[in-house]
Amino acid sequence: MSSDTTARRSYDRSWEEIEEMLQRAESKRQEWKSWFEECRKNEDRDGMKEAARNHKALDGVVKTLKWTLGEEGISNPLD
Repeated sequence: MSSDTTARRSYDRSWEEIEEMLQRAESKRQEWKSWFEECRKNEDRDGMKEAARNHKALDGVVKTLKWTLGEEGISNPLD
């Protein structure tokens, strides 16, 4: 990526904002897990797929936020 196309970043997020975002992501991930279980009970395969996809995406968000905060055991969010 050239410097002309690099996104502008403010670098102004506080640690508190990052912690709050982590809590929100974990909560949302749990909601998707619950929705998956509800869909499974109702034999809603499309709903299960959507819930699984969103839950998995939030796994990555949670891992990245934990890495950002320097949580022990999270050495690389890409692994």
